[in-house]
Order: sequence, then structure tokens, then C-alpha cells
Amino acid sequence: RLNTLEAENAELRQLSEETIRDVSLSKEQVAMLDKRASASNWTDSIKLKGDFRYRYENIDEEGKDDRDRNRIRARAHLEATLPDNVKVGLGVASGGDDPVSTNQTLGGGGSTKDLRLDLAYANWQAMEGLNLVGGKYKNIWYRPGKNGLIFDGDYNPEGVGVTYRNDWFFTNLGGTWLESDTKGANDSYSWGGQLGFRGEVAGAKVVAGAGYYNFDTEGSEVFHGDNDDFYGNSFACSDPTDPESCVYTIDYNIVQAFADVSMNVADMPVNLFVDYVVNDDADDNDTGYAVGVKIGKTKAARSWQLGYTYQDLEADAVLGLLTDSDFAGGGTDGKGHVLKGKYAVNKQWTIGMTYFMTETGEAYGFEHDYDRIMIDTQFKY
Repeated sequence: RLNTLEAENAELRQLSEETIRDVSLSKEQVAMLDKRASASNWTDSIKLKGDFRYRYENIDEEGKDDRDRNRIRARAHLEATLPDNVKVGLGVASGGDDPVSTNQTLGGGGSTKDLRLDLAYANWQAMEGLNLVGGKYKNIWYRPGKNGLIFDGDYNPEGVGVTYRNDWFFTNLGGTWLESDTKGANDSYSWGGQLGFRGEVAGAKVVAGAGYYNFDTEGSEVFHGDNDDFYGNSFACSDPTDPESCVYTIDYNIVQAFADVSMNVADMPVNLFVDYVVNDDADDNDTGYAVGVKIGKTKAARSWQLGYTYQDLEADAVLGLLTDSDFAGGGTDGKGHVLKGKYAVNKQWTIGMTYFMTETGEAYGFEHDYDRIMIDTQFKY
């Protein structure tokens, strides 16, 4: 019996030693895997996306020679997810310092092109549906039909913003600097808010709401561009021979009402929208509106969409600096038709055309036609 017990004890000791060795080896393997995982975690927390667009453009402005040009747009956006529901983003884009365009015209004998800071922000999700963002960030304002009546699609505000969304309600509040440096005594802070509702009516998805935006500009010089370029807005010069003496004559206190309706008609997506604005601080030329329809959606390969918009934007309805840079040559004081078509080669490659048939200059007594054709091919990644 003693010999049997000793043999069993010896076997147990050997088994215990092997188990300890296996556990130690497993710990080493786990530590190695953890080390490898931590080294690759940054790829899980950082996302990169962007796009590239090539554009041919023809401009036919009454009283001037036709203009043809080829342009590119390249954008890259890097976003990192941090602890405590914080995201930090950095974006770069082609083009110059235009606040509403990142297009770059080709030429200059093949010269190198500018690449500039387009986004730099921190976004904190304080609670479900509630986000606080600051820096230079993607435009938080809802744009019905993705139309640029108030804000061009390339405009990225600089300041702070708060957004809240749930299944049926949303609100956007924000403030942005037109100029933050007090050195030139031309500093101006603007702010605004939107209130909107989402729901279904007879099978159609409906978004409707209102907004108010305050741009404190009266007595201010231009915030971008030439000293006498007010993008269609009213201005006055104390010395008619000196463009540096020109200033805005009014503020832009813009009241907005909008609606967006999406539905399926014969299994085809259809979107209808209307956007209406009026500037409370202007005595005349104070109104603007856009109405449009889009049929189809370039969401999958070999899908297509067509769109039509009519827009009438009077000279002092909105701040011309920030409105659509393509419609009627950019800025305010324009009206006319926009026809669009787009085809998806695949989910990431689209080919499209936009045709503007517009008139501009009515408020200042030199109304003339301004037509533009844009043919685009765009790749997203």
C-alpha cells in the first residue's frame, strides 16, 4: 500500500509541474497577444475617409466671352475615437482659402497645388442624441434637399455647436466666428438655431422646421476676398475711390422655414423640398426661396438620380459670403433653374452633370444671364 501511495504521489507531482508549466506558457501567450492587440488598437479607433472629384466646367455669362476650365477637388478626413465618447477630427482639402469652395483649377504649367486645413474639431457625445462640437467642424445646420440657399455645401463653421436628435425631434444651436481677431476692429460673431420634427404622413417621411440666424455685419468690412466684393449684399463706401472704405450697410437676421418630404413612387425614391428665408433687418430685396424635386438615388451600382430646383435669392436675403458658390455665379441676387443628373458606376464611383440657367444683377440694374455646365466624376473612399 505504501509503494502504491508513493507512486500515486509521484504521478500527482509530475502532473502538477506540467500544469504549472502550461499555465505559465498560457500567461506568456496571453501577454504577447495583449501586447500585439494594444499595438494594433489605434487602427480600430481611427477612421479615414475622403473623396476625389474631377470637373469640367463651362461658364456662359452674358456680355463676356465663354469660359472653360478643368478643376479638381481632393479631401481627406481623419477621425479618432477617444474614451468618454469623444471624437477628434482632422481634415485637409485642396484649393485656396475660399470659405465655400475647395476646388482647385488646373494650370500654371503643372505647378503644385495648395492643400489646406479644412476640419479640426472635438466632438463630445454628452448623452444619447446630444453632441457638443467645437473648432472648425462639419456644418451642423439641416439643409433641405442639401440645397445651398443659406449655406454652401462646402462651408465648415468655426466656433461651437450643440445638436440634439431623437426619433421625432431635432435641434441645432451654434455660434461661429466671421472674424475672431480684434486687431483689425472687424471681429464679428454670428449665431443661430434650428428646431425641426421628423415623422411619417401617409407613408411618406416628413422633416419640417424653422431656423433663425444672426450675422452682425452692419459697419463691417468684407471678411474674405476683395475689399469691395460683398457677394451681392448691400454696402456703402465713405470714399468712392477707396475700396477699403466700403462696409456692410445692414445686419442679416435671417428667419427660415423648411420642409423635406421623401417617399417611394412606383418603387422609385422621390424627394420634394422647399426652403424659404427672409432677412428681418432689410427693407427690400430681403426674401429668398428654393423648391425642388429629386427622383432616384445613386446608392448602389448602376443606380441613377435626376433633380430639378428653382431658386430665387434676393440681394439681402442671406449673407452672400456663405451661400451657394455655383448658383448664378455665387453670392446673392440671382434666380433661375438647376438641372442635375447622376449615375453610379459602383457604390464609390459616380458620374454627374449639373446645368444652371440663371439670371443675376437685378437689384443693381444690370440684370444678365449666367449659365453654367458642370460635368463631374467622383470617387469616395
